[in-house]
Amino acid sequence: MKDKTKKTGLFGGTFDPIHLGHLITAQSVLLERKLEQIIFMPCFISPHKTEIGASLPQHRINMVKLAIEGYSSFSFSDYEINKEDISYTIDTIIYLRQFYDEIELIIGYDSLLNFETWKEPDKILDLAKVLVMKRNSNSGRPNRFFGNVQFVDTPAIDISSTEIRQKIRNNLPVNFLLPDNVYKYITENNLYK
Repeated sequence: MKDKTKKTGLFGGTFDPIHLGHLITAQSVLLERKLEQIIFMPCFISPHKTEIGASLPQHRINMVKLAIEGYSSFSFSDYEINKEDISYTIDTIIYLRQFYDEIELIIGYDSLLNFETWKEPDKILDLAKVLVMKRNSNSGRPNRFFGNVQFVDTPAIDISSTEIRQKIRNNLPVNFLLPDNVYKYITENNLYK
């Protein structure tokens, strides 16, 4: 049984691949919010990316495991991967509430702009504190959820998984974009070619 009193952050995504931007922003949120841990939760299928074919789930979970190796405040869960269905955040939060009383959901600013399209957004706000990673370049029309979330200043790290995949596909260098052990895993498993 997990410690229900642990102040826990939930950081979900496709993580295809997980990169240094994910890790740097997670560390920033961990410190600013004084969280005891952050759980990285690779999704099986993102509800907002159903038409995009992601790498096999086992590859994505393996890359997350490698990326957080040695960081005691970072952990991972394969809950959404094991469900083998579209991954809805509300279902994940309900599941995690069995183990943790305080869950802080970490999302990007763009996700807040389309939060209305999420499954049961109001229930998410009832069950978890929603943290929005705020960057200098934020734009877009505020919606009704802006007053119910906590904005967290995070470094502006302009790294994208899409860009990394394209670079690898085109045999371009990806130095300083992802952990070395993740790059080694990608190479050994011939991902993104």
